[in-house]
Amino acid sequence: MHFASIRIITEDVARITDFYERATGLTAKRYTDDFAEFMTSRGTLALASTRTVRGLGEQAPRPAANQSVIVEFHVADVDGEYERLKELDMEIVNEPTTHPWGNRSLLFKDPDGNLVNFFTPVTPDALKRFEQQTAEAETAEAKA
Repeated sequence: MHFASIRIITEDVARITDFYERATGLTAKRYTDDFAEFMTSRGTLALASTRTVRGLGEQAPRPAANQSVIVEFHVADVDGEYERLKELDMEIVNEPTTHPWGNRSLLFKDPDGNLVNFFTPVTPDALKRFEQQTAEAETAEAKA
């Protein structure tokens, strides 16, 4: 089994796609007005309109209602990203902070209120853990 993606359901795919393009510097593949994806080497962030889940009825995800998931991106320089995002007028939730587990992170919100975390492992233990996780993921993918 391989992790494939996280999908955010939204009322406005164009707006949230534009936001993530500005925030990450990546370019989305826009398949339709209802669906776009950001593909990275570690997974995909998919953005889809509410129209794509209508068939689920009462069980359909509600846009702008997330209270439990944080979308995370590993970046090379959290502090540099913070300076760049401030110029883009992003809603910053938490300025760069080094956490007890060794990651330095920056939290901000996307247009639907979802939390986004840019993080960088900065302590020796965190760097070792991240390198080990990367190696394990690459080994698992090679076996698949």
